[in-house]
Amino acid sequence: MSVAAEPTPKDAEPDIGALSLKSPAPRWPVLIGSAAVILAIALWAILARDQADSVINTLVAWTAENFGWYYVLTAGLVLIFVIGLAFSPAGRTKLGPDHAKPQFSMFTWASMLFAAGIGIDLMFFSVSEPVAQYVGPPSGDGGTIEAARQAIVWTFFHYGPVGWAMYALMGGAFAYFAYRRNLPLNIRSLLTPLFGKRVEGWGGHTIDILAVLGTVFGIATTLGIGVVQLSYGMHVLFGTPDGVAAQISLIVLAVVMATLSTVSGVEKGIRRLSEANVILAIALLVWILITGETRRLLEGLVMNVGDFMTGFSGMLFDTFAWERPDDWMQGWTLFFWAWWIAWAPFVGLFLARISRGRSLRQFIFGVLVIPFGFIAIFISIFGNSALEIVLGGNAAFADTAMNLPERAFFDLLQQYPAAPVVIAVALLTGLLFYVTSADSGALVLSNLTSHVVDPKQDGSKPLRIFWSITTGLLTLGMLLVGGVSTLQQATLIIGLPVSVLLYLVMISLFRALRTEAQHIEGYEATKPLRYAPAETSWRRRLRRSTTFPHQAQVMRYIDSVTEPALMDVTDELRKSGVEVECERLDVEGLGVQALHVTARFPDQQDFTYQIYPVAHELPNFAYRSVGTSEYYFRLEVFTATGSHGYDVYGFDSDQIISDVLGHYESHLEYLRISSGGTDASVGENEYVVTDWSDDFEPPTSPITLP
Repeated sequence: MSVAAEPTPKDAEPDIGALSLKSPAPRWPVLIGSAAVILAIALWAILARDQADSVINTLVAWTAENFGWYYVLTAGLVLIFVIGLAFSPAGRTKLGPDHAKPQFSMFTWASMLFAAGIGIDLMFFSVSEPVAQYVGPPSGDGGTIEAARQAIVWTFFHYGPVGWAMYALMGGAFAYFAYRRNLPLNIRSLLTPLFGKRVEGWGGHTIDILAVLGTVFGIATTLGIGVVQLSYGMHVLFGTPDGVAAQISLIVLAVVMATLSTVSGVEKGIRRLSEANVILAIALLVWILITGETRRLLEGLVMNVGDFMTGFSGMLFDTFAWERPDDWMQGWTLFFWAWWIAWAPFVGLFLARISRGRSLRQFIFGVLVIPFGFIAIFISIFGNSALEIVLGGNAAFADTAMNLPERAFFDLLQQYPAAPVVIAVALLTGLLFYVTSADSGALVLSNLTSHVVDPKQDGSKPLRIFWSITTGLLTLGMLLVGGVSTLQQATLIIGLPVSVLLYLVMISLFRALRTEAQHIEGYEATKPLRYAPAETSWRRRLRRSTTFPHQAQVMRYIDSVTEPALMDVTDELRKSGVEVECERLDVEGLGVQALHVTARFPDQQDFTYQIYPVAHELPNFAYRSVGTSEYYFRLEVFTATGSHGYDVYGFDSDQIISDVLGHYESHLEYLRISSGGTDASVGENEYVVTDWSDDFEPPTSPITLP
């Protein structure tokens, strides 16, 4: 997983160097609350298996019977919301300051979205679900050609845009509030437009605990699927016993590997394992394609995509109100929607961290289309290969896929040339999928239970180890109760309360984007009133364009021009009765200072204007004198919506004053437009932006000049 860097709160030690070296402290109420619930459930499942099995089955039946319609409705509404958001004017909103550039190239970004879209559960369901849907479809007769066509379509549906829309919603909200609103990258930040500062109390703790529980159960389901599948794969390849003992051994092995990976960090561990398993998955896919019925598989792929596109709208809100296939709905659609919901905070956080600088529209369509593109190919190739075996009369294979789905993938591989080698590759691929789910899960869980104020931070190593072990323990407990089906049932239960978070995030994001649109409207409406900067002599203009000021030059300019100009403005505003102040703030670790003007508006959003030194590497075309620093600074203007992307270094006093007044008039117009319609976070964002250039890694120690 890749991490982007952005904001540092004003009151939370914004020392960039320190933050890069010091792990955030645990958020104890969230950590203790979530850990207590998870460990209690795990121990209950291990020590009282029969009772746990009975209670879980009762809760699942009650949830499916009374809230099945709710899951279907929620999934459809989330998809409609994110697509509507992408097509709306708000889709142009940058996930970061207006001038921000994407941190990763399009190819790299697409590759990471692609990697996020696959896991060991895809190996599990790409074979077992098409066969199960062929034999026992939700409506109509099984075992027909029509059932075979619809089998792949239903698998597409459960792995398709509906689930990825949930990820797009959470990821887009995470990225917007972290990189646009300059709030910490955590769950409670997403709800500030609804609840304001109340998210810092037990309300916020409860939301975080729900997100942690959903994440843990979602990961445990994936790990449980992986354990039973890998156990059988080892039995096929090495002849080892396939049972509980082997599964426990695999859980222990995975916990150890995940711990080593997550402790080694993102770049050294998780990223390399992710790259390896993607390459191996593609190799498996190509081998099945070229050694199987290539023409039929390619024809099937095209047909499946066409069937899915024509039938998707009818499937989206289909609750089968008259057919009432309750067991089918509980085992498939409701389970998958609950599983996607449980994973949404986890995967959404990852997607946000790799998407800074992209527009909301580009982010949404990228998340909906790119991962599903690979998933569709994978499911079509493996699913049609499995159906071909069943249609050829292999009833034993069909029975295995239906009743022992963890065996279906490896049984399919045994039908192809070089089976031992292919199975070995699949086993390694599955193990890497398994470990990358566990290690990235431990990393994100440590973040969700920590005071993370900088998106570049991760939870402490001991906390990552704790979550790696805890997740493994929960997986073991659920497997002992009743295997994979119990994990699926537990996910269906936990998805219900977590689903409420999706509605809260939709409302919150809508309010925040409406507020931002009002800011823009106010800024545009005051353009005719704004004083243009005074004319500058050509010599001064040339000096400004060829100067790359270092630390001492920036501070001299702030002392002699910028601060006096801002003090003149604040003095005049104060005479007019405005409660206003001009602060000088240290930028820790860089040896420079920023200027921050705040005008208070009771019960409405305050006016903020900040001149902030942003560090950049000296470009190659810049003239370098002997002893010149390798860094220079731009004095960029920041307001409530982030950096405006221009540099005021070299402006004279009148130009500085003109710029401040222009933004102040813009803010007054915004307040007029938004009267009575602001969100709950208005006036409460007291964060100072530490915005580094997109391709520059800040130093871990103060910059000093020779």
